[in-house]
Amino acid sequence: MSAKVTIGLIQAHHDVDGSEPVEVHKQAAIEKHLKMIRDAAAQGAQIVCLQELFYGPYFCTEQNAKWYAAAEKVPTGPTVRRMQDVARELGIVLVVPLYEEEIPGVYYNTAAVIDADGRFLGKYRKHHLPQVQAGPAGCGFWEKYYFKPGNGGYPVFDTAFAKVGVYICYDRHFPEGARLLGLHGAEIVLNPSATVAGLSEYLWKLEQPAHAVANGYYVGAINRVGYETPWNMGEFYGQSYLVDPRGEFVALGSRDKDEVVLGVMDRAEIAQVRNTWQFYRDRRPETYQDMVELLP
Repeated sequence: MSAKVTIGLIQAHHDVDGSEPVEVHKQAAIEKHLKMIRDAAAQGAQIVCLQELFYGPYFCTEQNAKWYAAAEKVPTGPTVRRMQDVARELGIVLVVPLYEEEIPGVYYNTAAVIDADGRFLGKYRKHHLPQVQAGPAGCGFWEKYYFKPGNGGYPVFDTAFAKVGVYICYDRHFPEGARLLGLHGAEIVLNPSATVAGLSEYLWKLEQPAHAVANGYYVGAINRVGYETPWNMGEFYGQSYLVDPRGEFVALGSRDKDEVVLGVMDRAEIAQVRNTWQFYRDRRPETYQDMVELLP
């Protein structure tokens, strides 16, 4: 593996009104993102990550059973199959966040990881699900209406270019999984998100750089942009970024533009930082039992 790997983070506005049929949303978003994936590859990206639930609006702002129709099997559904073909054609690793149906009535907020030869390497299911009102007219993050909490642990995928972990949106507020991804060998953790201006925006550039420093890996944070109708729950403020193990920003996107945010991760930087700050050596897991044994 080369020491340096180019990372492409895709942030985009969803252009279709939320009242349109589910399939209209999916096809419009898939075609838009396929163009952006090709643009990322043309600019040299080797690992490309899309935003949370990329093939539609952030529909969890309402509780409406029509959105169950957006779910697909992973990996046998049409979207993952199509992305496997694209990854193979372009020779890139793809992280594809989408709505997964395990069986009818059982759904997960999932990211599929596809290697540069088109092989499906596995999936990460979002563990932490927000259920809060966050906007006008009852808009919120009603994720427990749509998803079960993830049950697949915190896997790290050994791709053609790097060891990749995934943490989805609200997961970023919880340091425990971020540490486990590091212990499992992640060199970069990708966090596809859908987050709006307001309560937690000040944390956007605080928490994930802290995870990068505490665990000695790169973090790629992806957020969509703009307003989504008819809900208008708030502005998705973009600012996707790549941050290094020192907590320094390698690349930072705009607040309001569709774009591919490109940055280079350097595996040598990971080794240097870990050899300077011996956080893994100096851990005391035998003293942490209360963390899992004590109830809230």
